[in-house]
Amino acid sequence: MLAIESVEGAPVCPPPAPLASKDRYRELGDELEALKRRTTAALGPRDVAYVRRLRRFSTAMEVTGRVLIHVSIEPVLFFTGVGALWLHKQLEATEIGHTALHGAYDGLPDAQDFASKTFRWDIPIDEESWRQGHNLRHHGNTNIAGKDPDIHFGHIRLTEQTPAPRRAWWKLPLNIGFIFTNFGLVMNGHFTGLNDVFLDNGLPGKLDVLPDRSPASVRLAWKKSLRKYVPYYLYNYVLFPALAGPFFWKVLLGNWLAETARDVYSAATIWCGHVGEEVASWPEGTKAKGRGDWYAMQAMAANNFDVPLPLSILCGGLDLQIEHHMFPTLPPHRLRAIAPEVRALCAKHGVPYRKESWGRTLGKALRHIARLWNDGASSRDLVREAA
Repeated sequence: MLAIESVEGAPVCPPPAPLASKDRYRELGDELEALKRRTTAALGPRDVAYVRRLRRFSTAMEVTGRVLIHVSIEPVLFFTGVGALWLHKQLEATEIGHTALHGAYDGLPDAQDFASKTFRWDIPIDEESWRQGHNLRHHGNTNIAGKDPDIHFGHIRLTEQTPAPRRAWWKLPLNIGFIFTNFGLVMNGHFTGLNDVFLDNGLPGKLDVLPDRSPASVRLAWKKSLRKYVPYYLYNYVLFPALAGPFFWKVLLGNWLAETARDVYSAATIWCGHVGEEVASWPEGTKAKGRGDWYAMQAMAANNFDVPLPLSILCGGLDLQIEHHMFPTLPPHRLRAIAPEVRALCAKHGVPYRKESWGRTLGKALRHIARLWNDGASSRDLVREAA
């Protein structure tokens, strides 16, 4: 039977219906597997055409945005350019880039430009490190202590399973503000292991990604980080401002605003995914006992939030975090199509399926983070007791 209690012993989500949970979850697993097979079998040229159209639109927005920022002599054209450039950066990071790096288009005809192993996105996050940390470690161990590196970012705890680092009142707002306005930079440091070199996450070894702090490990973290940092920021903050001559400051400002808008939007999207009082997390060593249990855990450890289609596209489908974690290699437009069926299956088998407004979901996540910070008690003893 799937364990769905927190380490304190209080249920983290409503209990399943009276029928034995393992029987219900086995049936859930069979029905979701059948849904996955049907949807995967339907993938083909239409899906490739969709992402190619989106890439053409994204490229057009980049060209439009950079030109308008460069030639603008008044605020309207300038901020129109910033908005267009933000659209490009947002789409490249989410609906296009995140999807491609998950392997959604691998093996489809004429989709070589979007193959997961060779795709390069227009965002300062190392692709190889991201695939390793996100696809394998996070998706394979969502909200499981000791396995999922995304249950804390440096000083910030995201679940009760996360040990509390040394606190100071100013660290929480500073860290949250920095992540929201420098999301790409922080995520690159997180996935490459560079954050491990500088930050105390409260773990005994104080490491999320690096195997150790040997000179070789630290050098590799720097190498992976800088191979994205250097060309990306030279391109955005040096090359294009330099082309504007005496108006370099205007282009630099416009590029920074577009970059920051993408980071704020992305952080507000991603922090909603697996954080909140109602979201399940598990102590170290927890494993699903079957495919049905695994699917149920994905639903229990995730939040969906309700947004219109254009905003969902800019979220890369991460407003459907439950479906994305059940089927991470399906493109977002397919997740949108099957979401009603997934929700109905969860209701049928007594599995929680959370979906509220974006603002309410983000508010719950931030309040949960603040509560964990204020509690300040290390969860290491609690994890031992639960084990």
